[in-house]
Amino acid sequence: MATAKDAAAKVETLAADAQKAATDQFEKISKSLEDVAAFGQDNMDALMKSSSVAVKAAEELNAEIMSFSKKSVEEAVASAKEMSSIKTVPEFVEKQAAFAKTSLDGYMKQAAKINEMFMAAAKDMAEPMNARAAAAADMVKSYRL
Repeated sequence: MATAKDAAAKVETLAADAQKAATDQFEKISKSLEDVAAFGQDNMDALMKSSSVAVKAAEELNAEIMSFSKKSVEEAVASAKEMSSIKTVPEFVEKQAAFAKTSLDGYMKQAAKINEMFMAAAKDMAEPMNARAAAAADMVKSYRL
C-alpha cells in the first residue's frame, strides 16, 4: 500500500509541477505577446509623430518658397518698370547687372535657408524612428540574455 501511495504522491507532484510549468510558460508567452503588441503600438505612434513633423515641415517649406517667389516676382516687376524708363544703353546694362546680382544673391541666400529648413525637418522626422530602432535593439538584447 505504501508503494501505491508513494506512486500516487509522485504522480500528483509531477502533475502539479507540469501544471505549474505550463502556467509559467503561458504567462511568459502572454507577457511576450503583450510586449510585442505594445512595441507595435509604440512604432505606430512614432510613425504618426514622424508623419506629423513631415506635414508641418512641408507646410513651412511651401510657405517659405511661396513668400520668396512672390517677393522675387515683385522685385522683377519693379526692376522692369525701372528699366523701361532708361534712356541709354550703358545705364540699362548697369541696372540690369545690378538686378541680376541682387537676384542671384537673394536666390543663393534663399537656397541656403531652404536647405537648412529641410535638414532640420529631416532630423526631426527621423528622431521618432531612431528612438524605435534603439528600442528594437534593446528588445533583441533583452531576449538574448
